[in-house]
Amino acid sequence: METVEMNSVSLKRPRSEDDVANADEIKRQKISEKSKTGNDSGQSVETVTDQPDKSLLEDTKNEIIPNEESEEQEDEELEDSDEDGDPESFADMMKHGLTESDVGITKFVSSHKGFSGILKERYSDFVVHEIGKDGRVSHLDDFSVPVDDEVNFEDPSEETFTVLSDEDKQRLEELQLLKNKETSVAIEVIEDTKEKRTVIHQAVKSLFPGLETKTEDRDGKKYIIAYHAAGKKALANPRKHSWPKSRGSYCHFVLYKENKDTMDAINVLSKFLRVKPNIFSYMGTKDKRAITVQEIAVLRITAQRLAHLNKCLMNFKLGNFSYKNHPLKLGELQGNHFTVVLRNITGTDGQIEQAMHSLREIGFINYYGMQRFGTTAVPTYQIGRAILQNNWNEVMDLILKPRPGAEKGYLVKCREEWAKTKDPAAALKKLPVKRCVEGQLLRGLLKYGMKNIISAFGIIPRNNRLMYIHSYQSYVWNNMVSKRIEEYGLRAVPGDLTLKGATAVHIEEGDVDNYTIHDVVMPLPGFDVIYPKHKIGEAYKEMLVADNLDINNMRHKIRDYSLSGAYRKIIIRPQNVNWEVVAYDDPRIPLFTTDLDKLEGKPLPVLPTDGKFRALKMEFSLPPSTYATMAIREVLKMDTSIKNQTQLNTTWLR
Repeated sequence: METVEMNSVSLKRPRSEDDVANADEIKRQKISEKSKTGNDSGQSVETVTDQPDKSLLEDTKNEIIPNEESEEQEDEELEDSDEDGDPESFADMMKHGLTESDVGITKFVSSHKGFSGILKERYSDFVVHEIGKDGRVSHLDDFSVPVDDEVNFEDPSEETFTVLSDEDKQRLEELQLLKNKETSVAIEVIEDTKEKRTVIHQAVKSLFPGLETKTEDRDGKKYIIAYHAAGKKALANPRKHSWPKSRGSYCHFVLYKENKDTMDAINVLSKFLRVKPNIFSYMGTKDKRAITVQEIAVLRITAQRLAHLNKCLMNFKLGNFSYKNHPLKLGELQGNHFTVVLRNITGTDGQIEQAMHSLREIGFINYYGMQRFGTTAVPTYQIGRAILQNNWNEVMDLILKPRPGAEKGYLVKCREEWAKTKDPAAALKKLPVKRCVEGQLLRGLLKYGMKNIISAFGIIPRNNRLMYIHSYQSYVWNNMVSKRIEEYGLRAVPGDLTLKGATAVHIEEGDVDNYTIHDVVMPLPGFDVIYPKHKIGEAYKEMLVADNLDINNMRHKIRDYSLSGAYRKIIIRPQNVNWEVVAYDDPRIPLFTTDLDKLEGKPLPVLPTDGKFRALKMEFSLPPSTYATMAIREVLKMDTSIKNQTQLNTTWLR
């Protein structure tokens, strides 16, 4: 699974001016959308679908959680309105969170003296470009729509998107999704011309896959009648006959997004296109608190329809359209290229040069980053351990019990109710946002009963369930790699493992000089893993025995929770490492141009040669499943946990 930093691991500061501006922009958009529909029932299309800011959901976001119930579609405003509070209170809550040492992150490989800097003071200080399997870096640099050779197929015209009223669109959407008992929707043709009727026919068929249309005379007036040609089957197989054979079935495009994670972006696009999220595919999830550029594929949606969204959406841009015969698959990318600005740095030029040279030449320890483990006093690895131990009462208790730390107010009330009553119905009533893990588990307990926790837990989307056991694997690996570095340093030793193709082999005494630390891998705990022939192998066993687990049998009676073995490099050496130190006076101004800036012709601001502040701008490329924050940690020699950073940040503000 490809993992890129989420917003929870930022060296987090209280909301900066760009966050406030972004929030105002979102509110304006919501108001605008509602005024267009004239509907306050929650069915208006909104561009904000933020999931709860739960660390439980942040690392494994490959599975899109569908919008299941109409009341849940209203959750976003509740989430947005529940603020974190003032900086001191947030920092006070985060005193209960995890530090790096709590999850085994304790060592560095470089010898330079550390210095401080602010990561993600603005979300635009962290830019990610996806690197495809062909090595090409994804960039948004073209808004044009490809032209088809087949003349019999006509893409929707601009009028298609405006010919239907908001009321017509709502009725048609309800018909398409079979939300009412109507078998058809009649749309009166006000200007009765063949051209006008054609545009309406085309608009219905383009915007609402699965619906057919016909023209009828009623009381001397012309009506376009929309109806389901094949009931529910039409939703699963939208209008195959309207797609030209010469065109690839998938429209690939580059998605540029700001301050939104990939799942949220897909949910927004699917709402606007009125299609199910599962027709989209992508190679990896990307950060929320960042600007990211990645490739997306969607089944049988034209480039013109997608390009039209550029006029409707904020924080997103779509471009570089092409038609292909295949979707995208998770994990089939080479990695990601990062452009990162660390503001208000304190290091001398010599310290910075030494730190960046070390990053380029040696690299950094390939730890799993802090976002893998959660932000509250109940780490996700503890839940994973309970699953592996088959201790389901503890799983339920760990997810639902009250805990100190930064959480939304409604979650605190839900947990208090659960502790008091152990009644899933009563606890669920305290939880307006039901798509979070707690809400899903409570609904499962209501459905299957308190004596069938396994089935209740199974209601949570599979990838989110597996995230817990992967968190435990990561916790073990982090601790073991720290022990390996402590015992043997930065050299290959006999008994280490290295990969020959997909197979791990031991480094023998006579071959050790042929290998460096960059060749060494260590296993993640799983039933098919070969363990090293030195004392680290025993350390693995001791750690798992202490957790009442058998390292030689990680099979679980529920197949999904059986840990499979894998290998992970100890040290990652970033590629394409570049850096420069720049001066600036105003922390609100950007320090480099984005793809969108370049498309819109925005010049870089003129920076002072002797500004009040200094920033380190760095670029580097990383393979999948590595964490940019761990590279930045090596440069700064700073704890990247929210617990540590919030304490620092409140001091910076004074």
